[in-house]
Amino acid sequence: MYRKDLITAEIQKLAQVLARIMGLKLEGKLEEADEVFRESLLKDFGVTEDILLSNDFNKFEILINDSAFPAEKLEMLSQFLYAEFNPLQPSERNTALAEKLNLIYQMLEVKHHIVSMINLDRQRKVQQYLNS
Repeated sequence: MYRKDLITAEIQKLAQVLARIMGLKLEGKLEEADEVFRESLLKDFGVTEDILLSNDFNKFEILINDSAFPAEKLEMLSQFLYAEFNPLQPSERNTALAEKLNLIYQMLEVKHHIVSMINLDRQRKVQQYLNS
């Protein structure tokens, strides 16, 4: 029970950070939003921007596997990354994000047996982006 409460509190904190990032973007404070995103990515998930945007997919996969995030935290990471992903704008950044998102969705489904309609829709968009 104690572990579940800790995970719930951490997820709530991450949701607040994500909401702050989205709010900053809506206000047009893109640099500040990017900074909060990078800080949270490193502090809360142990993911540097270099690893996230690297073409070396294996580094990210190893990091995620070694971190052994609970499903809830992995889901929150997918939300962070999806908020940064823009399927309408082809770029190396979006391709790197799409590959990492695809891995996370597969891990949620296969390892944690979690499938949601939102993730299925997002996974479909990610796949379409990668196949185009």
